[in-house]
Amino acid sequence: MDIFDKYSLPAARHEKVLKVGTDPFNVRMEEMYSATEARVNGRRTILVGTNNYLGLTYDPTCIEAAVDAIRKHGTGTTGSRIANGTYAMHVALEQALAAFMNKRSAMVFPTGYQANLGILSGLAGSNDVILLDADSHASIYDGCRLSGATVVRFRHNDAADLDKRLTRMADDGRCKLIVVEGIYSMLGDRAPLRDFAEVKRKHGAFLLVDEAHSLGVLGDHGRGAAEEQGIEDDADFIVGTFSKSLGAVGGFGASSHPRFDVLRFCSRPYMFTASASPSNVASVLAAIGEIERRPELRHRLWDNASALFDGVVAAGFEVCAAMSPVIALKMPDEETAIYAWNRLLERGVYVNLALPPGTPNQTCLLRASVSAAHTPEQIAEVCRRFAALAGDLAALAAAHSEPVPASL
Repeated sequence: MDIFDKYSLPAARHEKVLKVGTDPFNVRMEEMYSATEARVNGRRTILVGTNNYLGLTYDPTCIEAAVDAIRKHGTGTTGSRIANGTYAMHVALEQALAAFMNKRSAMVFPTGYQANLGILSGLAGSNDVILLDADSHASIYDGCRLSGATVVRFRHNDAADLDKRLTRMADDGRCKLIVVEGIYSMLGDRAPLRDFAEVKRKHGAFLLVDEAHSLGVLGDHGRGAAEEQGIEDDADFIVGTFSKSLGAVGGFGASSHPRFDVLRFCSRPYMFTASASPSNVASVLAAIGEIERRPELRHRLWDNASALFDGVVAAGFEVCAAMSPVIALKMPDEETAIYAWNRLLERGVYVNLALPPGTPNQTCLLRASVSAAHTPEQIAEVCRRFAALAGDLAALAAAHSEPVPASL
């Protein structure tokens, strides 16, 4: 027996993918030209799968802030936040995040994944219950496991199912933490936060909203789904990431709970990891300022999302949710999805290939994410290439449906 035998099935599936064309899990950006274009497989490619919603990875203000921080503070801190890893800029970023999110306090983590590990495992313990939406991100599931809490899943975006499960646990004396996302990363659908907030209040539970894909995207000020739906006071805890709209790497938790800062010396993923690099912290600080100063970025993002959504629908694709900057197209099966992804890449369009078991309801997807940095011409060209792909898929389906000739 070999220690890797347990991975035989996913390894065999990966080999099957490789026989079709490019490895979708090892795409190399050979050269970056901008926030929306790169050289992939030697071809200039439009990037429609990066989560770079506001295009801030190439924002001059963010770049200069990062470069200046490297010169002044070096490339890294070499220490955790409870050792030598807290610089003045870490504190400044947490203060800026708390002010931006309208919360009392914020904690910064080196990655968004780690933010969910740290906040969830810090908030919940073995005597608590976490109720999480079934379609939650892997980092949420892993944070729940790390907490040791009892984990109860409820049906995706179903407040009635959540209410039913909380009713069954009434008067058991345990703290209940509800965990949902603002925009779900795979399908691009939104949580009905008003309904969840009502259930939360009814049962005296706490509510955590992961705004990873909605921060900078939703709300009049870009604070996310809780702002857009008017339930910010009901969102006891917010988790977010820097690797989407903020164009960097890292994550944060924010709350107005008066005891939230106790997690600084009780959350192991926060305590025992090196702090975020100075350049990263500086660029995120600058990005928050850009979001506050330039609401036109959000307007441009939604114009582009609307244009791409309309284009793929007109080409005949089945979309999985209402229009958002995440546009997921349902494929009939794994083979078709892999084929379609390769054909798009050959035409110079990069999207995400999403396959089970990492997708809701075992669905095979082509997942696109739009940026404010896309030009109208780029969006129009991507729509044309999706239309050409639709022709390829129709021809493929027709070929597979042809009757087999009878033997002579």
